[in-house]
Amino acid sequence: MPAFQEYFDPSHQLVRDSVRRFVEREILPDIDQWEEAESFPRELYLKAGAAGILGIGYPEALGGSHEGDLFAKVAASEELMRCGSGGLVAGLGSLDIGLPPIVKWARPEVRERVVPQVLSGERISALAVTEPGGGSDVANLQTRAVRDGDVYRVSGSKTFITSGVRADFYTVAVRTGAPGFGGISLLLIEKGTPGFTVGRQLKKMGWWASDTAELFFDDCHVPVGNLIGAENMGFACIMGNFQSERLALALMANMTSQLALEESLQWAREREAFGKPIGKFQVIKHRLAEMATALEVSREFTYRQAAKMAAGQSVIKEISMAKNFATDTSDRITTEAVQILGGLGYMRESLVERLYRDNRILSIGGGTREVMNEIISKQMGL
Repeated sequence: MPAFQEYFDPSHQLVRDSVRRFVEREILPDIDQWEEAESFPRELYLKAGAAGILGIGYPEALGGSHEGDLFAKVAASEELMRCGSGGLVAGLGSLDIGLPPIVKWARPEVRERVVPQVLSGERISALAVTEPGGGSDVANLQTRAVRDGDVYRVSGSKTFITSGVRADFYTVAVRTGAPGFGGISLLLIEKGTPGFTVGRQLKKMGWWASDTAELFFDDCHVPVGNLIGAENMGFACIMGNFQSERLALALMANMTSQLALEESLQWAREREAFGKPIGKFQVIKHRLAEMATALEVSREFTYRQAAKMAAGQSVIKEISMAKNFATDTSDRITTEAVQILGGLGYMRESLVERLYRDNRILSIGGGTREVMNEIISKQMGL
């Protein structure tokens, strides 16, 4: 992979090297088994916490490191994806969508109790926004929280929640006010709270190693002190969180493309047909050249938006573009990789088979491709 010196400095290379060693030592030897088991050991969170991986990008006072250094996070995220399992990366990284609202807007006593436990890997954080009838229509979520003295009484349900089965802390979007985006708040709801139950682990096309669950709230009593940010201001918090999530998904898509391209190149050099390596045939050479070109363009554009984010610029339109372009690119490259590998590409023993399946969620999660286009068009004044 190119060095991209304009984005990464020597400290980022140290992060990259450290995370790559962690992946080689703690994940790669067992990842195929964990994929088939549709789970990975909870102990891996503790190991990642002890290695400092979970804390990258978070305040040192709360147990983190490299606060404000977005490209340290980018480097770590890319190296984690070298395990070849989007599900494991999503499960291990669910804190990165569940925890930021707590870091930014929770009361100090809540933040200081929750965040260090999550960054150490002792506890797991998840974000719960999506509902069975809502999907990407966040402004119309139905889970209701009614203030009753010193508690909120919460009723409703969530679905497709990453780390939903094993999480300890859930950042939950609820309706505390009128219909629409102006009536939404965020609450921290802890596992074991009376009235809160976790449903079955959902079976998925891809991301097998992550647990994905339904959540149910039946007159669940949540302390008012667990409100994250101001009441009825949750939609803005969610939208801010989405920008980082969309960057993360674009990075995942680009690394999915990278791994699929690497597998295709290796196969093209080794596999012979009609007396020579298939990479010597013009049709394969040109296909690989086009795959590599699309990936370079996608990665550069994604990095550019990350640089703007790091500089404090608003990239609402551009990060939506980056997510769509990256996932379109990974759609194409994973499909081409399966085709180049032929029958082997269709076998479960092949990495590209898993990449092909895992890739499919990337243009759906964090806001669908269609929602991204709506955001882009609105930012264009349409």
